Amino acid sequence: MDLRSANSQNGMNGEAKPDECHYISDADLVKIMKMREIIAKDDPAPKVADDATLRRFLYARESNVQHASELYIKYRKWRQTFVPHGCISETVITNELKKNMVCMQGFDKKGRPIAVVILKRHKPCHKALEDTKRYFVYTFDKMASRTSSGQEKFTIIVDLEGWTYKHVDIRGYLALLEILQNYYPERLGKLYFIHLPYIFWAAWNIVCPFVDKKTKQKVSIVENKDIRTTLLMDIDESQLPEIYGGKLPLVPVQDAVVPNLPAN
Repeated sequence: MDLRSANSQNGMNGEAKPDECHYISDADLVKIMKMREIIAKDDPAPKVADDATLRRFLYARESNVQHASELYIKYRKWRQTFVPHGCISETVITNELKKNMVCMQGFDKKGRPIAVVILKRHKPCHKALEDTKRYFVYTFDKMASRTSSGQEKFTIIVDLEGWTYKHVDIRGYLALLEILQNYYPERLGKLYFIHLPYIFWAAWNIVCPFVDKKTKQKVSIVENKDIRTTLLMDIDESQLPEIYGGKLPLVPVQDAVVPNLPAN
């Protein structure tokens, strides 16, 4: 299914505008072949990902074959230990799912699936950090499964309304940032922060040094007066959540239907 037909089935208005091409250039294919050689030397037994996946790792490391290969090897070892069964079962994150912290519905104008993170529904607890990490791996996997051929990225809206000091979890944010940047490279298309409380900048100044250059380029910190206008630049009203003046209700991520996703 091409991107236009996929978006039509998902109710998008107009023509999709993917920000990446499904076609892989000859130059990239040569580098991907070299990556496969390096990865095979580390461990020849496991199945290596497809070309499109390896290209994401390549782009995340500025087309440096050695660095991209090392990142993929690190990813594969992490995946084998953290997600040994191929996916995170809902049965191991029931407490996190009850919070309905993440909702997933709609697509932006480039065909990227949209998630809304209601951050006030998360309260820091050192004992629950691993559960939080599993919950977001479950979420990232589900969003990645909802992407189309030729469009491998997703969009995240972080809503900070009602977010106060008691909700601040720097340790958790840094853990999730590491997972997103190292294990889901080139998956993030856009990241919005909206409904900013006065403490946002204090937290951002702590986290910001750990945000890599590519991720920073995708971040949009939106003033309250500009929320609707800014979101509508990238998201059609028909795909925008109702709470931001759009047409779609919020759907908890566990209730969002994703074709071909393994059942929990």
